[in-house]
Amino acid sequence: MTETVYSLLPIYAVLIPLILPIPIYLFRNYPNGREFFSIAGSLATFITVFLIYTKVKTGISLEYTLFEFLPGLSLKFKVDAFGTYFALMASFLWFLTTFYSIGYMRGNKEKNQTRFFLFFSLSMFAAISAAFSGNLLTIYVFYEIITFSTYPLVAHKQTKEAIQGARRYLSYLLLTSVLLFLPALVYTYYAAGTLDFTLGGIFASKENVNKSVLGLMLLFFVFGSAKAAVMPFHLWLPSAMVAPTPVSALLHAVAVVKTGVFVIIRVFVYIYGLDFLKTISTSNLVTIFAAFTIIVASMVALRQDNIKARLAYSTISQLSYIVLSVSLLSITGAIGAIFHIVAHGFAKITLFFWAGAVYVANHKTKVSELNGIAKHMPYSMAAFTVGALSMIGFPPMAGLISKWFIATGAVEGSKPWVIAVLVISALLNAGYFVPIFINAYLKKPEPEHNHSHLHEAPKLMLVPMLITATLTIFIFFYPEFFLKLAKLALGIGG
Repeated sequence: MTETVYSLLPIYAVLIPLILPIPIYLFRNYPNGREFFSIAGSLATFITVFLIYTKVKTGISLEYTLFEFLPGLSLKFKVDAFGTYFALMASFLWFLTTFYSIGYMRGNKEKNQTRFFLFFSLSMFAAISAAFSGNLLTIYVFYEIITFSTYPLVAHKQTKEAIQGARRYLSYLLLTSVLLFLPALVYTYYAAGTLDFTLGGIFASKENVNKSVLGLMLLFFVFGSAKAAVMPFHLWLPSAMVAPTPVSALLHAVAVVKTGVFVIIRVFVYIYGLDFLKTISTSNLVTIFAAFTIIVASMVALRQDNIKARLAYSTISQLSYIVLSVSLLSITGAIGAIFHIVAHGFAKITLFFWAGAVYVANHKTKVSELNGIAKHMPYSMAAFTVGALSMIGFPPMAGLISKWFIATGAVEGSKPWVIAVLVISALLNAGYFVPIFINAYLKKPEPEHNHSHLHEAPKLMLVPMLITATLTIFIFFYPEFFLKLAKLALGIGG
């Protein structure tokens, strides 16, 4: 039984990244000072979240109400195992990405670096606040703040292409959340009288609920959470690749897309409840849409020569693993969905770190330009290899564990055809990663090009990349930390 304790710890955890932009701005003319505060702030946030974890792992839930508008309608934090799981990953990767960003920004001589670090901090404030949200209203508010705080990051370069990409990013995410997610939220409050996240759902104890309307609202929630990039609401994500690579890493591994799938899992497990959803047929439609996205996005990735575009469509596919897994409505599938948040997070941020390293060190942006680059960037390519093999599901990488849980959950949820989707997807994943291996490791550089200038990435970029790659392997051998939290989040372990 979970004990609820009123605590200011969640407030401290979100206040740090909220006030961090102040010293970042004050030291705008002193890069070393600005970057010191960026590192110190991200580290302090992680330490605070870890202190929260030490309480949550014992079965305690930390709660703090910000405002109450009506009975059952409030802005509040309620930190449970699932929120802690997401916040731990986000805050730790923020800390590593801060070092990487310093190396990228300096190495690439980027303009507006103060603005970058300022909005980076604000986006993490919103992401951790979403993780700690105690109900649908609170998570919706911070979901929107994430959108607005990452818009300047996507438009960072201020080119025509960057501004167009940022506008598409903003319009897609805002329109879907306002036109789909918000009406579903309003109907949920009307039907249940509360928006509080409750393990097992809030509808199971309600009589005379209209399951047909609730089924439609489920689709509204899934497609209204467009940050999860389920097709056809995915086009914002490739458009956002005009952003600097640290932003792409943030979008794909931490703040944006992971918030999208985090929200969907919240809705499935804590608003509807897995057992209640078995009485609603539209959950099967979610599985079909997710399976379609997994296959089609992988096929599109095969045709992308631009490195970041290929990784973007890979992300679209991998996110739908999470949506598909929770839609299986089995406990094992839900564990697989939660575990894949971390497995994909560490592997995908490694891949984007690698893409940025290749660009900063050697100004390469296309797969076709990578011939022989492994000779000059051996450590970066080693990190890429780990991340790519995890995406495919190859041992000993973390991605294999989550895919095993998804496959087992498919059998448990009486949808064995999903296993065929996983197999086809793994082959397609190999299809768009293997050419990079071949070009980098086996092909010789084009003789007409001078490759004497090629070199390894700066250490500030290389070290975070090697850490995330190493952890991708470590999680495979020692998954218990994350599995225990995932099971605790589902009420089946402690």
